[in-house]
Amino acid sequence: MDVNKKEFLWTQKYRPRKIDDCVLPKSIKSVFKDFVESGKIPNFLLAGSAGTGKTTIAYALCEEIGADVLYINASMENGIDTLRTKIAQFASTVSFSDGIKVIILDEADHLHATSTQPALRGFMEQFSANCRFIFTCNSPSRIIEPLHSRCTTVTFKIENDEIPGISLQFFKRIKEILDLEGIEFDKRIVAELIKKYFPDFRRTINELQRYSVSGKIDEGIFVNLSEDNYKALHSFLKDKKFNEMRNWVSNNLSGNGLDIIDNLFKSSDKYLVPNSVPQIILILAEYQRNAAFVSNHDLNITACLTEIMSSCNYK
Repeated sequence: MDVNKKEFLWTQKYRPRKIDDCVLPKSIKSVFKDFVESGKIPNFLLAGSAGTGKTTIAYALCEEIGADVLYINASMENGIDTLRTKIAQFASTVSFSDGIKVIILDEADHLHATSTQPALRGFMEQFSANCRFIFTCNSPSRIIEPLHSRCTTVTFKIENDEIPGISLQFFKRIKEILDLEGIEFDKRIVAELIKKYFPDFRRTINELQRYSVSGKIDEGIFVNLSEDNYKALHSFLKDKKFNEMRNWVSNNLSGNGLDIIDNLFKSSDKYLVPNSVPQIILILAEYQRNAAFVSNHDLNITACLTEIMSSCNYK
């Protein structure tokens, strides 16, 4: 396993540098391996849910073909000025190696659809002789059609019959990481954590690093977000107990709170009257989208639950 000892975050420290080491279905790996063997790559649009390995395999692909890479987080640098400065300068200068240049536009669905995305069409054609573009996105529908037509699209989707094999593949990788970090762990708990966040591998690794601070991974990590705990939350929402709900968020929020939104979505049929289920889905979708932009996730989740409390009816 490749280890970058300069990094602290496990997602970066143990990021695979070869396509074969990426945790993905063989059908997806083979697409990239075929291009590596040919020595030539097209422009790519990599689409799929968060944490499924899109950026990782983009880096691994560039590593294997010996490309010079410019990485741009398009959720932060999404304006036309990014094209005029960073991209134009990188694409037009001489390569440091004999390989091709690659510009990775991560989270490209945040690029302005009326200015930046249309302008990219010309850049892709202008620098096609020595430069390729790799776009990654969660929502391909937010990428304009002219960019779609200029790219080879790879959808990072794991079919149901592939889940057991991919889960096992990821478990083996997690085991290597925990062994290298000297963390004691319960295999059953690690397997449960993988199942809980599947297919968000990045989230799983981040959660494991957070829980590993004590030096071990055991059943204690699930105490805070147990089923009984969520029953209590639904009770507060049903009875409109705002203060209790707010305290629950303070005690249980981890990261951006998307696990809470996901649990509420999956349990909506169980707790809400049928005509309130569409309403809660619309509310959850709105606050899930907000989570990518807000600075205060406690506030975002509390606002989400407050709207559910006032708009939805419980059984």
